[in-house]
Amino acid sequence: MSYTLRFSSRSLEDLDAVWDDVVEASKDYDTADRYIEDFLQKIGEKKIYPKSGIPLYYRGLFTGFYIVNFKAYKAFYRINEDYIEIIRIIPQKMDYMKVLFIKNE
Repeated sequence: MSYTLRFSSRSLEDLDAVWDDVVEASKDYDTADRYIEDFLQKIGEKKIYPKSGIPLYYRGLFTGFYIVNFKAYKAFYRINEDYIEIIRIIPQKMDYMKVLFIKNE
């Protein structure tokens, strides 16, 4: 079975921020485009084997999230009946547990 990918609105905003970061670092739009394309390809590999991502545990309990690592970023996703939802894309240096589980008001 092949799952479809769905991106949350927040993950799409995150992707835009990744693109901006890569443009800022490389000073090249083509480099940023390739970076995003390669990242999306890496995420897309989970359509066939969704549980091949890294499961995220907290205090010994599975959180329901899986992780795809790609260079300086992590993509967090959940598996549903027939689709995979990409929830967030976060820089690896960030405290992703706070980003995922603590609501900012």
